[in-house]
Amino acid sequence: MHSFITLRRLFFIAFVSAGLLTACTRIGTTDVGGGLIPAVDGVTTLDTLLDVVTDNFDELDTIRVYKTDNHVVGAITNDPLFGKTTASMFFQLQPTFYPFYIAGTKDSVVVDSAVLILSYFGSFGDSTQPLKLTVSEISRLTPLDYTRNYPVNYPSASPLAVGSALAPPVTVDIRRLGDSVINRYEAAKGQLRIRLNQSVATRFIKTYDSTNAYASDSAFKTYFNGFALTADNSAPANALININLADSNTKFALYYSSSTTGATRRDTSVSYFRFNTTSSGNANFVVRDRTGSELSKHLTTTSKPDSLAYVQTSPGTYVRIRIPGLQNLSNRIIHRAELITEQVPDDANLNTIDKAMLPPRYLLLSVFDSAKNIKRNIPNDYIVSSDGPNVGTFGGYLSSKSLFTYDQVAAYTFNISRYVQGIVTRRDTSFTLRLSAPVNDSLSYKTPYPDLTAPFSGFIVPRTANSIADGRVRLGGGTHSRFRMRLRIIYSRI
Repeated sequence: MHSFITLRRLFFIAFVSAGLLTACTRIGTTDVGGGLIPAVDGVTTLDTLLDVVTDNFDELDTIRVYKTDNHVVGAITNDPLFGKTTASMFFQLQPTFYPFYIAGTKDSVVVDSAVLILSYFGSFGDSTQPLKLTVSEISRLTPLDYTRNYPVNYPSASPLAVGSALAPPVTVDIRRLGDSVINRYEAAKGQLRIRLNQSVATRFIKTYDSTNAYASDSAFKTYFNGFALTADNSAPANALININLADSNTKFALYYSSSTTGATRRDTSVSYFRFNTTSSGNANFVVRDRTGSELSKHLTTTSKPDSLAYVQTSPGTYVRIRIPGLQNLSNRIIHRAELITEQVPDDANLNTIDKAMLPPRYLLLSVFDSAKNIKRNIPNDYIVSSDGPNVGTFGGYLSSKSLFTYDQVAAYTFNISRYVQGIVTRRDTSFTLRLSAPVNDSLSYKTPYPDLTAPFSGFIVPRTANSIADGRVRLGGGTHSRFRMRLRIIYSRI
């Protein structure tokens, strides 16, 4: 994909509305704007369903997580539909000023402890299963470059190596991460706290000082390359947790006591190292393993129409959608054209894994321009204004339905009425579409007809899309017997 995918723009950050970002809301397929659609009477207003052709692909575009985004760490070892996932984090926390020093005479300082504290922002997967994490030092053989936005889906071996462990592996109960932490130094909640080896505390409190490691930012990074947080990918781990490095809850705490005057009275103190969005490095790597999964039998590199459609949040998968009957559809007045997609529940794991592995909160329907290898907005329907994209009317956020014998089935509906009107009236091109679950992504944006403004780059960010690796859903494809993906058109003859 073109280089502009690595950039960002603020105008795409805006929320559509608070209501659209809440949990699933049960709606009908034509509830949005439904009051403007005339009733189908079979005489003056009719409706028809067009078949769609779907097939599944791995998303190979480069995905990046930026400094203020949620990062993810953990392991999913038992997802029969989508396979295994392992996620690791690499990051730097550093003194808030240089030259840094511990107050008091060096000989008077008594080491207490060193604790890595990370801000917890929720999880994806089965939170009842324990997660085993290890904190290590990033190897000095592979320096963490703070100026670089590392690809999440690195094509081969990781560019960063894990060095010596800084603490024994810890077993995390995800359900307790939201608990409050109240002590002498803070009152907080949503913290993952890992106490490091006593030798690490001594190193940072007694060995390092303003004459060596703490003399400057560059000096500190030569002494300490940063933290590596990795997960044991053996069972029963089955969840990923979200960590925000830029949040104030994230810090490296050094606890010690000292006497600033040399007297017998001692003062207990804490010093915090923080993540600096300007000078701290970060990297987040997510490895997907499809071996033995249901998805592995449905991925293709060519054209393979499928009755099932698999969408996994980036770095994940996408669905290619073609609508053969659209280009030759006769001219008519389009009141509503909506692409309807519905989840196919996993009956074998309905109340266990399927209940824990939730669908993405947002899916993006776009046009894929194979000639330029870029995504484009759906012409005339996906519209960006000063308030951001019109996702509220275009569609893409998760909703739910009661279908067949299921009380709650995930659904995503997209309003492509103006796009279809352009095809049947002006003979605009009927494009191949793409359905994905983006984190950070870009679109070549074209303003609605008849505006002749040249296309420009638009950007999607996690606040309007998804957190990394958070969500997956199996939808009905174009030939599914019950949950068929389809294009419904309500129209009048001219």
